[in-house]
Amino acid sequence: MKLSVIGSGYVGLVVGTCFAESGNDVICVDNDERKLRLLKKGESPIFEPGLSDLLTKNLADGRIIFTENLEKAVRGTDIIFLALPTPQSEDGSADLQHVLAVAKLIGKYMNGYKVIVNKSTVPVGTADRVRDIVAKETTFDFDVVSNPEFLKEGAAVNDFMKPDRIVVGTRSTRALAMMEELYSPFIRTGNPLIVMDERSSELTKYAANSFLATKVTFMNEIANLCEKVGADVDLVRKGMGTDARIGTQFLFAGIGYGGSCFPKDVAALLNTSSSCGHELQILRSVESANKQQKLVIPEKIENHFKGKIKGLTVALWGLSFKPNTDDVRDAPSLSIIAALLKAGATVRAHDPEAMEEMKRKIGHTVKYFDNNYECLKGADALVIATEWNDFRRPDFERMRSMMKQPVIFDGRNIYDPRIMVERGFVYYGIGRGGVTK
Repeated sequence: MKLSVIGSGYVGLVVGTCFAESGNDVICVDNDERKLRLLKKGESPIFEPGLSDLLTKNLADGRIIFTENLEKAVRGTDIIFLALPTPQSEDGSADLQHVLAVAKLIGKYMNGYKVIVNKSTVPVGTADRVRDIVAKETTFDFDVVSNPEFLKEGAAVNDFMKPDRIVVGTRSTRALAMMEELYSPFIRTGNPLIVMDERSSELTKYAANSFLATKVTFMNEIANLCEKVGADVDLVRKGMGTDARIGTQFLFAGIGYGGSCFPKDVAALLNTSSSCGHELQILRSVESANKQQKLVIPEKIENHFKGKIKGLTVALWGLSFKPNTDDVRDAPSLSIIAALLKAGATVRAHDPEAMEEMKRKIGHTVKYFDNNYECLKGADALVIATEWNDFRRPDFERMRSMMKQPVIFDGRNIYDPRIMVERGFVYYGIGRGGVTK
């Protein structure tokens, strides 16, 4: 099939590359000249396991091309995916200016029947707005479909190629037939393609992410309670997760969620509910609790050092909001760094993939190190903010010899508290019954 993907960001690039891998001819459109230069050379501008190899392969085979020419893409393809940014506005709503502007141009350039697919995460009613805009620009038939993505950063290629489910929002039998044909290679093992109306599809994405954000935040709240009562959240997690009604995923306590989806989608759903005069009280609490959770580590540091943070050197392992990505958007590390710098500490940071992104975000307000051990030289404390596999089995003797004070604040609970004490560290986890010395 002939497809175009408008927007070659995280979602658009994964979508376009994976569709090309299944044999489709894909035109990816973007207006970022730097990004296009990289993509045309087969270089991915984002870090996502498995993506670069697929990109190089399909580019060489001619199944995917990159261009700034939107008109060529619209006229030369039958299904047009919108994978454009929908950043958060000041009031929490999703900013649809890019989606709506491109919809107008699509209507202008159309030369026959097209299926226009909203792949971006967009508020309820966006398909209707896109339909109205396109209709004003063309006399050709077309359909607008909602097809939300459910990609986890760090596992996006696998998620796309082997989806749990595919949600298609449309009331058009013609558009549905084309979407079913397109997705048929991905659902051969029986995972469902779920058909619904466009508004239900749009809400499904927000509801799913908001529920997962709630699950994460609830477990963090339980972790904080564990510290007060002397319980171990890791044991509580195991006791809860074996209940089939709850499940094991998203129960790991930590320092709050971040990234491009959860914070933005929670805020957008809250904005939608408020605009309807219906307050989502649980979700409002989730948003507030998550912001507080990102400051748990600075609070632990302040308590341990009895408020004397000024002049301390703190090593930080992990900058991305989760492992296997270079995405630092709304990462807990940002809140930790800001709090420590404000208190007068020096921060030394290392991340396997996200340091360049962090430099673009906050500049050189912290000192960056390519090696995680070098980062520890003379440190009064180590903070672990991202659970990269690189950090799980380090040389602890080497760590202790390099640090000025062997104090670890483990925001991801990747170490066993008792073993850390045996190795001569002062260890603080999240929900592990408080400090272990």
